[in-house]
Amino acid sequence: MKLVLFDCDGTLVDSAGLIHEVMSRTFEAFDLPRPEALATRAIIGLTLDIAIARLLGQDHIDPRAAAMTTHYKGIFSSVRGERIHQEALFPGIAEMVQALAAREQLLIGAVTGKSRRGLQHIAATHGFDKLFFVSRTADDCPSKPHPAMVMECCAEAGVDPKDTIVIGDAIYDMQMAKAAGAAALGVSWGYASVPALIEASADHIARVPADIIEWMELNHA
Repeated sequence: MKLVLFDCDGTLVDSAGLIHEVMSRTFEAFDLPRPEALATRAIIGLTLDIAIARLLGQDHIDPRAAAMTTHYKGIFSSVRGERIHQEALFPGIAEMVQALAAREQLLIGAVTGKSRRGLQHIAATHGFDKLFFVSRTADDCPSKPHPAMVMECCAEAGVDPKDTIVIGDAIYDMQMAKAAGAAALGVSWGYASVPALIEASADHIARVPADIIEWMELNHA
C-alpha cells in the first residue's frame, strides 16, 4: 500500500489571490502597510500565526501576531464570499486526483497549513471529501517543515514513510517530506520556483498534473 499526501494551497487550489487579499486587509486593520504579493506567496504553506510573524519580520509569535491571526481567521470567510476571490482548482487537478483515488493499492490524503475548517471547505467544494483517507492541518500539528503531519498520517493509514509521497509546491513541503523519510514531489504551477524546490531536495518536478501519475507509475508502481 502506498500513501500520497497533497499540500493544498498552491498544489491543488490557486488560493494566492484570496490569501493575499485577506492578509492585506489584516495588516491594514492593524495600521500596517499591505505586504507585497511576492512576500505573501512566500509564506503560503506555513501555519497562519508563523506566516504572519514572518511577514512582520519576526521569528516568534508575539501578542500582535496572535491578534492578527485571530483577525485574519475572522474575516477570511467573508472575503472569500465576495466571489471575486476564489480557490479554484488548477487545471488537470480534478482528473489527476480522481485517477489516483481509483487505484486499489493507493491511499490519498492532505497535509496543509490551512485550518481544519479551511481544508474541509476545499474538499467539500471540489468533491474530495470522500477521497481523502487521512489529513493533517494547522489545527493538528506543528507548522511545516516539521515532519509531524506526514508521520501522523502515515501512522493513521498504517503506511511506512518510505512508501509515502508528499506532493507540494513549497520548499516547506519538500523539507517536511525529507524529514519524515518520504519521497518529495514538487509541482511547478505553485508559488515556489523550480530551482528552489530542487534545492530543497525534491525528488522530481511535475510540470503538469498528469506528470504526477506518470512519475508514480515509473517509480512507485
